[in-house]
Amino acid sequence: MSTAAVAIVTEPRAPRRARRRSINLAVGAVLFGLIAVVAVVSLFWTPFSPEETGGGRLLPPGAEHWAGTDRLGRDLFSQLMVGARLAMLVGVGSVAIAAVVGMLVGLVAAIAGPLVDDAVSSLLDIAIAFPTVLLAMLIVAWRGASLESAILAIGLAGSAVVARLTRVTAVRVLGRDFVTAARTSGTGVVGIVGRHVLPNVWPTLIVPLALQFGGAVIAEASLSYLGLGSPPPNASWGRMLQEAQSTVTVAPTAALLPGILLVMTIVGINLLADGVRDVADPASRSIR
Repeated sequence: MSTAAVAIVTEPRAPRRARRRSINLAVGAVLFGLIAVVAVVSLFWTPFSPEETGGGRLLPPGAEHWAGTDRLGRDLFSQLMVGARLAMLVGVGSVAIAAVVGMLVGLVAAIAGPLVDDAVSSLLDIAIAFPTVLLAMLIVAWRGASLESAILAIGLAGSAVVARLTRVTAVRVLGRDFVTAARTSGTGVVGIVGRHVLPNVWPTLIVPLALQFGGAVIAEASLSYLGLGSPPPNASWGRMLQEAQSTVTVAPTAALLPGILLVMTIVGINLLADGVRDVADPASRSIR
């Protein structure tokens, strides 16, 4: 095939690819942005107190209670707003813990000698083999059910994947010629990590950390559904689902709305991360 023919075939793909990236970024930003705005607003205002039980039991959505009430007479819209705040806290907190712990462990494994690398890699294999929710349940059972325990447990459970990705990327970067040149010129380990390793590690972690965010929200909802998550008066979407299962045929909105918000949050953050990854994809540019 001639060069002109190849250009004709491949040229339309770039605009389509760019449009898809833009759509993913826009849709993800809108979905996740809505949840984030609701979470911020809940810090200052909710229509009712989330624990106020004077609204009547199992009321349908109306002018006073926009999403209806639950079986105890609590305003569902207020609980959903507080649940959004809780989801953001769990997502941000657990991702921060997973990023810090995972990158630290991965860098140590990449920089240290073969014995340390082999030992850390074996431990990471064991940690990755454990389901996140199961490992989080063990940590929560040890520390007790609380929001802080859930964030710590989910963050530590997700740090193994971050550590593995960090180690693989760091080992590849440390084998490049420019790192050898930096070592020859007298640059120390801290300088090499800061100038060369980290700038090439973080783009590969954007999507995995976004998946950690969505997985953290699901994990917290699962823990709360099982009674191991954030205790009352925190209105977790998972606990709302658990409480609504006995009245789902009478008041379906109490079960549908938390589930819809969970899906919106996860789809939004994944699409947003996919769009950002396309912009900062290390495969689309040479390693510095």
